[in-house]
Amino acid sequence: MSRKGEVVCVTGGSGYIGSWLVRLLLDRGYTVHATVKDLKDEKETKHLEALEGADSSLRLFQIDLLNYDSIVAAVSGASGVFHLASPCIVDQVHDPENELLAPAIKGTNNVLTAAKELGVRRVVVTSSISAITPSRSWPADVIKDENCWTDVEYCKKNGLWYPVSKTLAEKAAWEFAKEKGLDVVVVNPGTVMGPILPPTLNASMLMILRLLQGCTEIYEDFFMGSVHVKDVALAHILVYENTSTTGRHLCVEAISHYGDFAAKVGELYPEYNVPKLPKDTQPGLLRAKNGAKKLMGLGLQFIPMDQIIKESVESLKSKGFIS
Repeated sequence: MSRKGEVVCVTGGSGYIGSWLVRLLLDRGYTVHATVKDLKDEKETKHLEALEGADSSLRLFQIDLLNYDSIVAAVSGASGVFHLASPCIVDQVHDPENELLAPAIKGTNNVLTAAKELGVRRVVVTSSISAITPSRSWPADVIKDENCWTDVEYCKKNGLWYPVSKTLAEKAAWEFAKEKGLDVVVVNPGTVMGPILPPTLNASMLMILRLLQGCTEIYEDFFMGSVHVKDVALAHILVYENTSTTGRHLCVEAISHYGDFAAKVGELYPEYNVPKLPKDTQPGLLRAKNGAKKLMGLGLQFIPMDQIIKESVESLKSKGFIS
């Protein structure tokens, strides 16, 4: 089925995943409305405008997730919406409500309201494995899947505000879909890595950079497996185009521990000061090769961890983040 000329909106289009999604959508013939925070900031716009097909099929819109009217302008005329825009602050959060929670939750509701009002056919919401884990009450002998939800109270007590924001935003999306009858489907990516299109570094790629620099921090509450950024973008398109798909879609190459990932980085790049970490860095997380079986069922063949790491490191080198 040709998608030539079909209009879709990508919120957060200038971000790490968003840029790849815009690229793949343009490749498929879509006309894309991509949103940015500031149209005057070349760090947000230049790499998108350089994409093949951007001249004729890409329009950029400046939005504020808390400004409904700005969202309406971007969504207007679109048959589908990919809602990726959400703040990603994993380290120090000084003002959880304004830095993370309001943009994530109210922003999601604003985007879904605009989609419903303007007759959008389907909305794909980008959630995260941070809405699946940490989940302390999940049975120890059961592999985590899309039925698993993050323990919000545990996260609040421990100052883990990013998982709180992703979990509450996703729950708000499901509540809206149920109440208003909007067709919503969700992708839950793991730690996203691979070639960088924007000029800035995202939180996941910063993680591998720190590892190469000898950082011994273990991302116990933020890791459930790695995934190539291109696969995440493709997963969004697959769940949009396959209209029979429903619910959540865990998006990881395999369910693994941060220790597995660190060991593989050290094996592939012995010249860097990669620390030797404990094997089981995620207490209670059972490993699984086919954790993302719903997406595999749609035909997604995940890029393996070795290649994810190699392409990530080569991209960090080419962008000048490491030598």
